[in-house]
Amino acid sequence: MKAVRRKEEAISVRGARVHNLKDVSVSLPLNKLTVITGVSGSGKSSLAFDTIYAEGQRRYVESLSAYARQFLERMDKPDVDEILGIAPAIAIRQKNSTRNPRSTVATQTEIYDYLRLLYARAGQTFCHVCSREVKKDSPESAAEETLSTLAEGTRF
Repeated sequence: MKAVRRKEEAISVRGARVHNLKDVSVSLPLNKLTVITGVSGSGKSSLAFDTIYAEGQRRYVESLSAYARQFLERMDKPDVDEILGIAPAIAIRQKNSTRNPRSTVATQTEIYDYLRLLYARAGQTFCHVCSREVKKDSPESAAEETLSTLAEGTRF
């Protein structure tokens, strides 16, 4: 029997008991800007960083090879009944560690160089005028394209 994978539409946390959270259950929509607010000590950071982010990181590290995991710190599972729909995560605390106004999420998390490589290697370039994909030409394809645009008998 083939396993059916359900596409999650939200991150669902059920029964979170991390720090001052007392059996909290919440559903956060995916691909939406979500804000967690509340008074000081209400558990905002416990939910965002110590529960959701910690579980996303733990699952990511679990997916790595045993060789790669040996170089990383062991991560404990947050005290929660269930978390569904979670993916690997990046979290940036609000404290201003660098005072550069040009900092981005990529530079703050040190993945900027990897993103540049990804887009340079895996990305597709399109002409902004005609919207056609820009492709690498060989001498043969360049000559063929040039000759196909000229009228018969044209000298160049």
